[in-house]
Amino acid sequence: MESVKMQKRGTSPMSSPRKKRKHLVSTLNKHYKSINKLDDYRQFYISNSPMDIFVWGTGSMCELGLGPLAKNKEVKRPRLNALLEREEAGIVSFAVGGMHCLALDADNNVWSWGTNDSGALGRDTSGAAEQLRDMDAADSSDDEDGDLNELEATPTKLPRDSLPLDAQKVVQLAATDNLSCALFENGDVYAWGTFRCNEGILGFYQDAIELQRSPWKLPSFSGGRIVQMAPGKDHILFLDEHGVVYAWGNGQQYQLGRKIMERSRLRTLDPRAFGLDGVKYIASGENHSFALADDGRLFAWGLNQFGQCGISSDVEDGAMVTVPTEVLLPPDVKVDSIAAGEHHSIVLTQDGDLYTFGRLDMFEAGISADDYPESTYRDAHGKARSVPVPTKLKGLPKFKAVAAGSHHSLAVARNGIIYSWGFGETYAVGLGPAGEDVEVPTRIKNTATQDESIIFVGCGGQFSVAGGIKLSDEEAEKRAKEMGDD
Repeated sequence: MESVKMQKRGTSPMSSPRKKRKHLVSTLNKHYKSINKLDDYRQFYISNSPMDIFVWGTGSMCELGLGPLAKNKEVKRPRLNALLEREEAGIVSFAVGGMHCLALDADNNVWSWGTNDSGALGRDTSGAAEQLRDMDAADSSDDEDGDLNELEATPTKLPRDSLPLDAQKVVQLAATDNLSCALFENGDVYAWGTFRCNEGILGFYQDAIELQRSPWKLPSFSGGRIVQMAPGKDHILFLDEHGVVYAWGNGQQYQLGRKIMERSRLRTLDPRAFGLDGVKYIASGENHSFALADDGRLFAWGLNQFGQCGISSDVEDGAMVTVPTEVLLPPDVKVDSIAAGEHHSIVLTQDGDLYTFGRLDMFEAGISADDYPESTYRDAHGKARSVPVPTKLKGLPKFKAVAAGSHHSLAVARNGIIYSWGFGETYAVGLGPAGEDVEVPTRIKNTATQDESIIFVGCGGQFSVAGGIKLSDEEAEKRAKEMGDD
């Protein structure tokens, strides 16, 4: 029995006759061959060497992981996190959620920091002593909130016995706004936290668990090993070795790839297939999702009111793409990876180019006003609001990695230098004290990162994280000359 295939723009999976299935999940994986391997995804998540970790932006919810002092709540340029020192912590991977972070070290320990209201840190932070400010101290902050919760603001390892860390290696971490996941090399997934919806807490697993504060092994839900995870705001996708996609969490904006009836919304609280197969790579925005097919075509679904799905030149308030629909990329574009925020999306090609689409109000798409395409949507006053068709960014270097927050983005050039753009008020773009929105990708140039080759970047709601390796003196001098810094 065939699964529902991904659709070209303007077609529906229901438009062709097919047998009605009683249980979609039970029909999947029975005759699929393996098309995905864990090693295919390592480049996106795991560094071969421990990294220096840099953070910047607004950390009022402990998300910067710089410790409890109030003065660390705003960091306007990349700052080396001394609590994750490379020689001691040995961080090789990290995942950035809306207000919390996870990290993996070379000894297979999982670390966490940030807000823990929903149990997303996977450890107990209730015993933190109240942090009182010394108003006479020279570095005292006038922030009325005072210092932060020490146990949340300090990067800390999860108890080693809370995960099977001595038996299996972690191959990927994932963080949504309120949930954390760890994927192991044998395909097992452990999760903790919860999902939220428009009305508040939706729940964690079926109707049995509303909020899970410690790592919990998900019951097996696929016929093959899970090889990749793609977290959104309050949903997450999984991809297995057979190319089948599974979705879990809140589906009110169709980000799960299927219609969710209000009376049955708790049925989304376990990972389920929805008929999408032949997939090589997955990605999620806050409320929309992507899948790259094995034939190279890219598909999107979910919330699309600013054209962030990239499937049509039409823009409509509250629009949703209800089934996976082909993204309007040029036919010669080969996708490497995808990053997406609340209302914008970025495609990194195998050639190192960036194609962006979605909202323009805070320069999320990173397109210069001089380069707005014909497809640009303008409001009744003539103001450009969004670009719904993927548009190539011009005049930039070649890139190797991208990340997107709610309204800002980062890209790492192949020479290891970070570029940023988008909403600047929270300093998440890392360009200094001005705090202004940044129209186009702009190089981050500061002392902390000038001799670093950045490998990975991540974006939260109002902050950013980067991991890099220090260049040798010779390498640093060579790059400085190439960039005209000497």
